[in-house]
Formats: sequence, C-alpha cells, structure tokens
Amino acid sequence: MSALPRPQPPLWRQLQWAARMVHGVRQGRSLTAQLPRVDAALRPGVQALTFHALRWLGLAEALRARLAARAPAPRLDALLCAALSLLAADGPPGYAPFTLVDQAVEAAKRDAATRAGAALLNACLRRFLRERDALLRGLAEADLVARWNHPRWWIERLRADHPAAWMDVLAAAQQPAPMVLRVNALRASAQAYCQRLAAAGIEAVALGGHAVRLLQPRPVQALPGFEAGDVSVQSAAAQMAVPLLLDGISAAAPRILDACAAPGGKTAHVLELSPRARVTALEIDPERSPLIDGNLKRLGLQADVRVADAANTGAWRRGGDGFYDAILLDAPCSASGIVRRHPDVRWLRRAADIGQLAARQDRLLTALWPLLAPGGRLLYCTCSVFRAEGDERIQAFVAHNSNAALLPSLGHLLPGMDGGGGGLGDNGGCDDGFFYALLEKQSG
Repeated sequence: MSALPRPQPPLWRQLQWAARMVHGVRQGRSLTAQLPRVDAALRPGVQALTFHALRWLGLAEALRARLAARAPAPRLDALLCAALSLLAADGPPGYAPFTLVDQAVEAAKRDAATRAGAALLNACLRRFLRERDALLRGLAEADLVARWNHPRWWIERLRADHPAAWMDVLAAAQQPAPMVLRVNALRASAQAYCQRLAAAGIEAVALGGHAVRLLQPRPVQALPGFEAGDVSVQSAAAQMAVPLLLDGISAAAPRILDACAAPGGKTAHVLELSPRARVTALEIDPERSPLIDGNLKRLGLQADVRVADAANTGAWRRGGDGFYDAILLDAPCSASGIVRRHPDVRWLRRAADIGQLAARQDRLLTALWPLLAPGGRLLYCTCSVFRAEGDERIQAFVAHNSNAALLPSLGHLLPGMDGGGGGLGDNGGCDDGFFYALLEKQSG
C-alpha cells in the first residue's frame, strides 16, 4: 500500500517562521544560521517565502511607511513586510491576495509577540489591496531602495564601480540563481553526465568545462551518482577558479595551497583535475573545517586539511611544507556577488564592512606571497562585485611587490549581463559575481 501524501503545512505557520527569519536578519543573524531551527517539514516553504521577502524588502518597507503612521513593533513589522512583499511582487507559490491577507492575520493572532497588532496588520494589508496601483505608482522612481531592494550605500557603490552594468547586476539579484553542477572529471564528462540526467528524466545543459546547469533545481539526493561522488553542486562562476590556477603549472605532482578552503569545493576540484597534486587546505573556522573532509570523503579524494588562519603562517606551517607551486586564495569578502543565492547578505552587510574586509584581504595576500615558489602562481578571488575587494586590491598589491606579475585574468565577472543565463567563459554569462586575478612570482 502506497503511503498517503503528507499534508502541506498551513500558510500561516510558514508566514510566522518567515517573519521570524526576516526579524533575525534585521538583528544581524544570517539565514544560514537561522534556517536549521525550522522544522524540516516547514523548511522548504519557509525558505521560499523568506527569500522572496528579502528580495523585495526595500519595496515592502517603503509601502509600510505609507500604510502605517509609525513602524509597528519589530516582530509585527517583519510579518507585515513579508506579507507586503508577497502582495506587491508576486511570490511563491502564487497565493490569492485575500488568502494571503487572511493567513497573515491568522499568523499574527497565533503568536503572542504579534497578537495585539493583528488588527493593524489586517487594516494595512486590506488598504494595500484597495489602493495597490496608487501606492505603487511612482514609488520606484521616488525611492532608490524601493526600486532596487538593496541598501542605498550598496547601490551607490555598485553604480560607481560599474557605471555601465549596475542596473543589470541589481536586476539579476532579484532572480534565483540556477542550480549548477560540477561533474567529477575523474569519472565522466559533462556531456556524458547530461545523458545520464536525461535518462533519469532531469533536463540539463552542459556549459563548458565540467559544468552542467539544471533547468529546474533538484534535491541532491535525486541526482544520479551524487552520493557516490560523481558530481557536486558548484556555481558556474566558482568553477572557473581551478582551471585558471592550474593552467601553466608544469609540475607533475604540484604542491598546492588552498588558503580559505571550506566547504571544500575548490579543494576537490583541484584534485579532480590534478589527481597527483599534494594539496594543503586551510580553514580558520573549526565548525566549517569538517565540511572539507566530508566533501573529500564523498568524492574519494584526500588532502591535508588544517584548521588555521592562513595569514598566521607561523602557526600552521610545518617543517616539510616547503614552497608551493600554486596558491588559491578565495579570500573572505562581502559576498556581494552571491546575493541571488543568499538574499540576506544585502541586508546584513554595512558600508564600513568593505574597508575592514579589504584590510583582511591585503593581510592574506601579504602573508601568503612569500610561500609561493619562484615561477609559481597565486590566484586571488572573491565572490564580490565591489572593486575595493577585487581590482583595487590587486593593483595595490602589484604596485608594492615588484616580483608580482599580473597575468591575463578574468577580472570582475558580473551576473545578469546576458539575462543571468549562467554560462561560462565570458564576463557577461555568470550565475554569480566573482573577481579573479592570477599572479605569477617572478624570479630574482
């Protein structure tokens, strides 16, 4: 006898949790930290609602300012803004407006923190439905944050950094990123794996290299050979790193340092493309370091994984480490290039963070450069669209290090320039925003 389908959680419960997630982000907590607290049965719906609310939070807050004389209490405000985001910009999974209002009010009534404001929430939402066109008319032109749904400082920095592309980048941030896979080069080609997916009824296209884009996201458990290590999930833009680093490395068994390695996707990619490489993988966070071991174990690969601050070389270097033929520095950054996947990032970051992160990036570059063998290559990359974390860092480093030669590099890759297709191989076809600079150490 087949099992009965599990009933869908009521919308009011999902809205309650989505509002808690939005409230948590406003208090500085990432969704990565918050979502595991949500019951597994509720989590997919809550994540979809929360992602939508955060993508349209600027518009929702501007509308709330027009609907309420003063901002409601924080928890009620988060619920009101989540509901407004769904009403103002059609969100998943397309609830009828009056159903959404009814369920938002129910969510308020069933939570002690919001119960007293249920009538206010009901009045605001119903007024929005009556006056929708008038409320939205001209709002986007009058309010930069409402138009682009990012903090004002972020918009202004992006416009200054990329005057010809900033609107495309912000528009792309409103769309979910495609699900892209990296086929294990030791097992199969991208084309062969696409055929395997087709046999399983999963539509996909090969992008170049070993990247495959799914036309519809799927749970990893549904991917043929995932548990056996035949394939991993990794964005198309991130997959550019390792081929760029390894190109031109002639050593048969190169010594490679992955300086900021968790969760281990790039570490694994190195070993898939260079099976004889001797890889040292560093991760400063002891809670994230096991992710590297877990990914390598699933793929049947091995590396020397150490918990350490890469910039503090005296603490992690060992007597036999020697010099490295190649160093991959995927430096900590604002993550401004991956807001399609992490819409909370735009609201968690502050303008002052960029300078602090740039200083940390400089510290890592300065510490790691002496560990590179003459003729070796260091690939500096960040998942950032801001020049202060990309081109400006490299130009400053090269200016102060006469033995650092900047090789032809990809530079700033910007999502959305071709409609966000998620392709490979040019600056306009990336699913995420990245910066890549390849440095070679000159002799003498």
